[in-house]
Amino acid sequence: MRQRTAGEGRGPVAVLLSPRPAVVAAARRAGAHTVVVAPGPSVPSDREGAERRVRTDWRDHRHLVVAIGGMDAVRQGRAAVFGFDAAGALAASRANEELGLPGTPTEAVTALMDKAALRARSNALHPLRPVSFARCGRADTLPFVTGLIGYPCVVKPRAGADGEGVRLVRDEAGARAAAHGYPEVTDLLVEEYLEGPELTVEAHSRAGRHRILGWARRLTAPAAPHPAATGLAATGHGLPVALAPRTGEAVRALVRAVLDLARHRDGPSHTGVVLTPYGPRLVEAHARPGPEEFAGLLRLAHGTDVLGLALAAGLGLPEPARVPRPRTAHAGLRYVDFPPGRLDGVRAALAAARAVPGVARVQLEIPPGALVRRAPTGALHHAYVLATGPTAGSLARTLDRAAGLLGQGAPGGLRGPQPEGFAKFP
Repeated sequence: MRQRTAGEGRGPVAVLLSPRPAVVAAARRAGAHTVVVAPGPSVPSDREGAERRVRTDWRDHRHLVVAIGGMDAVRQGRAAVFGFDAAGALAASRANEELGLPGTPTEAVTALMDKAALRARSNALHPLRPVSFARCGRADTLPFVTGLIGYPCVVKPRAGADGEGVRLVRDEAGARAAAHGYPEVTDLLVEEYLEGPELTVEAHSRAGRHRILGWARRLTAPAAPHPAATGLAATGHGLPVALAPRTGEAVRALVRAVLDLARHRDGPSHTGVVLTPYGPRLVEAHARPGPEEFAGLLRLAHGTDVLGLALAAGLGLPEPARVPRPRTAHAGLRYVDFPPGRLDGVRAALAAARAVPGVARVQLEIPPGALVRRAPTGALHHAYVLATGPTAGSLARTLDRAAGLLGQGAPGGLRGPQPEGFAKFP
């Protein structure tokens, strides 16, 4: 007789693919039992109360299906698989479909991953002023293709994720420099640079109805004067974002229309939008929540439990209770990156940053004492700070103070230019 294990036979089970600790905590808030599937011997989420652990490489579809297919909760349809990064979202959708479990269809996940096809579809939403774009299959032709689009323009992998390989190209020299960063035979999307403030929009869909959970202003630091510098990596997010009613409705309409075009009917989504002089335009969209720090920002500012809602809806559980709104008008997220060197003093710096009034969370993504060898790439960062403040200016000062203290734990202080300040939000 097969022996039951923890989490089976007692209610809905969330099967989580290499989750961050915040995801396991959200599953508990939603009232779900948890099974963590990860390839390595240990993941941080094990320390957050996961009830069962399955060691397998979930990136191999057959391994994942075999590893979880025999669980009572899976066989009885009382489970769902969740992955909250690019690879995990696709693996979860495929597993749910094969096992007959609820979840976002693979068709929707892959439709949002194909940036070129999604750009072509979204351009149909504003035919009078579409976004110029072209595909590039060979890196050595990048200067020619970028010249066709015009400068400045953005180059990105057609199926990339988390900002990896995304470059802002300002001129032909920049295009030649950028070409060295891609394989000779490649699959790139080149599109015009969208001028204007950028929003990051979180939504959740049920039966084709798209509920906008919230948005924040995405900040970037000015790029260094180097032809291959990107100038596109996020340095933080902040809210509230005061939009005119017509602009806010146009943002909601664009996000919902893009999700409809991708046939995304159920589950979370994370969408980038630029407010151009011609109206909101899509940057890209994903069939998963934003990173845990962005979900934490919305929870801190709005009381909206993005992760808990995604898990509860996928398992048919009641929507998690909203967190009481804080007595503050502004909330912000600041990323912190360290220069190369050993983080010998980061423990004391971490404690000092956490003690700054207004700071809600300081998270270090690398171990104290670790040797930083190179700058992080894409959407990866060494640390982040979440904080609140009664005014935009006080929030900026709090984030500056906490980030500065955290930087004292690294040789040479903080790396790279910092954002210009949250006081400049609209």
